[in-house]
Amino acid sequence: MRVNASTVNGDAGGRTGRRRWLLWAPVLAMCLLAGGWFGLKYSSTGKQAALGAGYIAHVVCSCRYVGNREMASCRTDFEAGTEIVRVEDDVARQTITASVPLLAKRRAVYEPEFGCTLLEG
Repeated sequence: MRVNASTVNGDAGGRTGRRRWLLWAPVLAMCLLAGGWFGLKYSSTGKQAALGAGYIAHVVCSCRYVGNREMASCRTDFEAGTEIVRVEDDVARQTITASVPLLAKRRAVYEPEFGCTLLEG
């Protein structure tokens, strides 16, 4: 008589294997996504995103607060390839925040004596 491992363990349908898979599949997926995000963020693509966000933050800050132009007018100063950069204007603090979704965020602040300064991080 042959003894099947699933009948010895009381698991006739292999349900334990499926349960284990349902438990570990989301964990594996999250690990893969996190690894992909870290790989992209700290690669040359992530560095270019940070550079582009910083460039746009500084250009828009100078346009808005040094040149006293409207935001719609400042958008015409964007270089080709920077369409993905999102720009937020905080008029109360005279700060421009530019970001590339999930990759980079840079801020530039206007100071009347010095003009626009790009902040770290």
